[in-house]
Amino acid sequence: MRVIRGKARGFHLHSVPGDTTRPITDRVKEALINILGPDLQGASFMDLFAGTGSVGIEALSNGAGYVHFIDNSRAAVETVRTNLAHTKLEGNVEVLHRNAFTFLEGKPDHIFDYVYIAPPQYKGLWKQALTALDAKPGWLVEDAWVIVQIDPKEYETLSLQNLEEFDQRRYGSTLLVFYERSETDAQT
Repeated sequence: MRVIRGKARGFHLHSVPGDTTRPITDRVKEALINILGPDLQGASFMDLFAGTGSVGIEALSNGAGYVHFIDNSRAAVETVRTNLAHTKLEGNVEVLHRNAFTFLEGKPDHIFDYVYIAPPQYKGLWKQALTALDAKPGWLVEDAWVIVQIDPKEYETLSLQNLEEFDQRRYGSTLLVFYERSETDAQT
């Protein structure tokens, strides 16, 4: 696992000890960065269920202005911090050892252009996180994107109030599902 592009290109990232995390493949990460493209410049990015921090670090390497890393695992949080130090991308970040759902239920302390949700598979946690974010759209700027990384077998259409799906991209056994604030929500 490595940083694909940007100022930290080529740096290898440490893995979280054990088998509790599911790192994103380089192929999927590169596709995601290609989709986000120049819009990452100066963007605020939340890496929810951060694991190794690979996605948030890639965002920083490609110009994101601020990244919030959140994970419930102490080992994951320590790995994110190690990877940030290793890549020299420690500025303009916050790394929190917190439960994602408790965090999202709280009062927004920052608003984000992008929220990346990649929880452990087959537990329905992506639905729970997306629903929690949908209930608190104050976490999101008006034209924000929420991106969910799941196995295609996990996918189902959700009834949401403030977010709506607008795209899907499949890369083998990984599905990226893209959501944006609905027209109704953006107007309120």
